[in-house]
Amino acid sequence: MSMNAAYSGAGDLPGVIPVFPLPGALLLPRGEMPLNVFEPRYIAMVDDALKSSRIIGMIQPELGTGDVKVPRLLGVGCAGRITQLSETGDGRYLLTLTGIARFRVLEELPSLTAYRQCKVDFGAYPIDFEARAGEDKVDRGSVIRTLRAFVDANDLTVDWKGIEDASNEALVNALSMLSPFDVREKQALLEAPDLKSRAEILVAMTEMELARGDDGSETPLQ
Repeated sequence: MSMNAAYSGAGDLPGVIPVFPLPGALLLPRGEMPLNVFEPRYIAMVDDALKSSRIIGMIQPELGTGDVKVPRLLGVGCAGRITQLSETGDGRYLLTLTGIARFRVLEELPSLTAYRQCKVDFGAYPIDFEARAGEDKVDRGSVIRTLRAFVDANDLTVDWKGIEDASNEALVNALSMLSPFDVREKQALLEAPDLKSRAEILVAMTEMELARGDDGSETPLQ
């Protein structure tokens, strides 16, 4: 999805952003994440973001740590821009976040808002601002073969024409975002240093799930 703003580097992004802690939710640069926002604190977060930069940071909480109601945040997330929004009439927002770049959390700030805010650093991920960086190093054939095996094992329907037309970046990132893995595995995909590494991690994780299925256990989508 196209954005009305251009981000060429870390300096184009704010140093303090609102964050949306959501386990299992993975946003990647130029990926699109649909969100159904209904909690009052996150409705307020969206309202405030629309008045400023339109940027929200998606980050996973570290489950089992800290206060149950305010779990500790993992150290890396991904910022996205609100690129589509509709109101439902019953107090909810349906929106799309388009990924911009990953960030490291420097500190969580005391806030007067109901939602959480963090001081962040985008400088560790300059590659995120370069569309399709490292695509030529991705083993696309391995990604497709593993996807076919997973689809067949779980009797899924896939738009193969859309997959054939997708760039390597769009393919790897979309499959990573949609993958049914847990918090730790999703975080590994997020923190992969480059597209080649992310593709290799995705293939390895999927092959492990397929192997578990061959042993008689259920795969995550069954």
